[in-house]
Amino acid sequence: MEQAVNWINEGKKVAFATVIGTWGSSPRPVGSQLVINDQGAFVGSVSGGCIEGAVIGEALNTISDGENRILSFGVTNDEAWEVGLACGGDIRILVENSDNIKILQRIMDEMPFAIITNLNTKNKIYYSENNLNSIDDLSDNLSNHLKMAFKSNIPRLIMDNEEEIFIQVYNKPLRCAIIGAVHISQALIPMAKVAGFDVLLIDPRGSFATEERFPNVDINDGWPDDAMLKFNADNRSAVVTLTHDPKLDDPALEIALKSKAFYIGSLGSRRTHAARIERLTDKGYSKEELSRINAPVGLDIGAKSPSEIAVSILAEIISVKYTEHGAI
Repeated sequence: MEQAVNWINEGKKVAFATVIGTWGSSPRPVGSQLVINDQGAFVGSVSGGCIEGAVIGEALNTISDGENRILSFGVTNDEAWEVGLACGGDIRILVENSDNIKILQRIMDEMPFAIITNLNTKNKIYYSENNLNSIDDLSDNLSNHLKMAFKSNIPRLIMDNEEEIFIQVYNKPLRCAIIGAVHISQALIPMAKVAGFDVLLIDPRGSFATEERFPNVDINDGWPDDAMLKFNADNRSAVVTLTHDPKLDDPALEIALKSKAFYIGSLGSRRTHAARIERLTDKGYSKEELSRINAPVGLDIGAKSPSEIAVSILAEIISVKYTEHGAI
């Protein structure tokens, strides 16, 4: 979305290609997008292979003639790898011009945001999650699906009054606050970024949180409770404490427990965690509140090295993201 806005500001024309339906197997889920400009440059993906070439060609045609298109690719198992499908299946892609910078900017400013597209008429309706109280003009079926799309953060293709409707959801980035500029963090941060998280490293110890040890990383060198208040964790945020020092971890955990963070994890053995629970209980936190802390942090995969522990932590974050919340 941001790249599309930048291109339009540079005077380039832009088209969006969006996966609106898959059947069988596809390496990219419904809602995946490819953004193309009139010079053929693109960002994003709608498949894992050769479909991109065909889609980019059709997108350039859409930019040229102004006609939106719905593309369908259907393949057998033997042909699947040639067009980027993991095995036989079908994929449908909506290709459309997107030169309305005001709408694109509104989406970025008002996330969570949804675009409802009638694939029969090509008409669109725009909703931010904040104005869901004004959906009386939608059918009960469509309004229910819109609410579910916001809740799950999963786009959907539905039938409504015998018309095909696609609901695309745009949400705020996933975020992860990591407390502790330690070896595990050096491995965890780049992996979390690849997985789609905006990462903030929090550590007041100047000799630990250095540019040399953590290049190209956002660092807050304030005290963890102050830094966490500024981070303002929401339901698309994960918080991981890794210092193994109660003076640093506990203040961050206290702020995290008062937030809507979907994941809270803390490094330490079961014995260490028991002592942590006792300290936080003495500060008035309930058993239910403290049960939100995943500790020892990470999935139990027998991890030993810092990089292996980082893998286990990210795996647990992703597992909680999907298994306990459906999707966010």
